[in-house]
Amino acid sequence: MSDLKRTPLFDLYQEFNAKTIDFGGWALPVQFSSIKAEHEAVRTKAGLFDVSHMGEFEVAGEGSLAFLQKLLTNDLSKLVDGQAIYTAMCYEDGGTVDDLLVYRKADEQYLVVVNASNIDKDWDWMVQYKPESVSMKNISEETALLAIQGPLAEGILQRLTEETLADIRPFRFKADITVAGVQALVSRTGYTGEDGFELYTKSVDAPTLWKQLLSEGEKDGLVPAGLGARDTLRFEAKLALYGQELTREISPLEAGIGFAVKVNKEDHFVGQDALKKQKEEGLSRKLVGIEMLDKGIPRAGYEVFVDDQSIGFVTTGTQSPTLKKNVGLALLEIAHTELGTKVEVQVRKKRIPAEVVSTPFYKRPRP
Repeated sequence: MSDLKRTPLFDLYQEFNAKTIDFGGWALPVQFSSIKAEHEAVRTKAGLFDVSHMGEFEVAGEGSLAFLQKLLTNDLSKLVDGQAIYTAMCYEDGGTVDDLLVYRKADEQYLVVVNASNIDKDWDWMVQYKPESVSMKNISEETALLAIQGPLAEGILQRLTEETLADIRPFRFKADITVAGVQALVSRTGYTGEDGFELYTKSVDAPTLWKQLLSEGEKDGLVPAGLGARDTLRFEAKLALYGQELTREISPLEAGIGFAVKVNKEDHFVGQDALKKQKEEGLSRKLVGIEMLDKGIPRAGYEVFVDDQSIGFVTTGTQSPTLKKNVGLALLEIAHTELGTKVEVQVRKKRIPAEVVSTPFYKRPRP
């Protein structure tokens, strides 16, 4: 593990009995107690995640909006200061470079947040389209990112800041506020299907913020949570993971994030023609939920069959901690994606019956 990259919180992991793994070249905690316990804490109370491995680019200068509009599938033209947007970045053929968040900090000043495994690739992709008037700075190494997620997240975080967090609506943020004595950008975003916040801060300040949050939230049941629970939480909420639901070969439309693809936006973007054609002609495959009808877990990569014909594959699957059912997301030929369609999943040497079901598997109860 010594040659792996480490976040600013690595030295604190052992204090909380973390089990670390190699995750895309990073030494990251897969769990602190157990995946199920951490998952349950986020669904019912709150969990704290270290996601400092994510990448952050600052984009600024004249033409920044036009530059991002050319690269991104969503429409950034209506963003206001203090607003974030989820979007994708595509190749000319509609395959996915990455999915990401863009924060508008001011006119022609943006923060772009990319997946850790794609930092170098995304940077190179963006630089080749960058006009001279736009500056890009990779601030990934000097930036830490903590996520506090769950129904009690706001109450815990509120006790550590004088800012009124209720004023920060979903996909809004405040750029420079004080939390537990530390300066942070606080965003009402997350990757769990729950309410919560993501806090961007300087790497050197991350350990202080981590400890203060856990100390303040202890009486509320706040626990440190690892990558394992992050994955089961996002999976239940049908939030795409790059490398599984989204890849070079899988378009955003096929992956079910068409809401972030504006094929008719006036600012032409890379991949727009291919995606528009996909939409107009109809998808040949799409992402659906499946539920196993017999014992067996549909793991990523397992083939899916109908009448001995391979019709697709599982992108993510597990036993849902919330539903207590073996479920998966699968990219299937469009003819077999109707709800109730019976399919079979190749689990090792056996084909196990399953059924196409509605997604997301979990929706947060509305207050």
